[in-house]
Amino acid sequence: MSDGTARTARPANKRGAARLAAVQALYQMDVGGTGLLETVAEYEAFRLGQEVDGLVYREADAAWFRDIVSGVVRGQTFIDPMIHSSLSADWPLSRLDTTLRAILRAGTYEVTGRKDVPIAVIVSEYVDIAKAFYGDDETRLVNAVLDRVARRSRGEGRGQDVPSNA
Repeated sequence: MSDGTARTARPANKRGAARLAAVQALYQMDVGGTGLLETVAEYEAFRLGQEVDGLVYREADAAWFRDIVSGVVRGQTFIDPMIHSSLSADWPLSRLDTTLRAILRAGTYEVTGRKDVPIAVIVSEYVDIAKAFYGDDETRLVNAVLDRVARRSRGEGRGQDVPSNA
């Protein structure tokens, strides 16, 4: 675009594409009530690196995709309370949009379950995913929640822990 307002998009790597696909799969499972095995099989057979309705999905790291989706499902009883405690009291997890919940669940899983990945990488990737769907308020929310989760679970983050109503 020549108006100078377009953001330069970073090319997605295979893990980044897997993260986006995982968020989409988690959304689909939440809205459609489909199960883990059925959803993962569908994505691996028909979406990851495939053309769907004229759109070509980026090649993704299928193992990374499976790990995120199954990790969220396996750890949801831990992940949801962790997210809930990182939100302000007037915005419980149940009040968030389904896509935003999927982003936060996937990001929280990686922060808490994938200690081999730096916090900055995880937060940056999920903020970028949020930018694809939302404006600044939601992307700041993803950044803040994942940063709080990182401080609570890994003792890492960009500052002192702030009250969840901040």
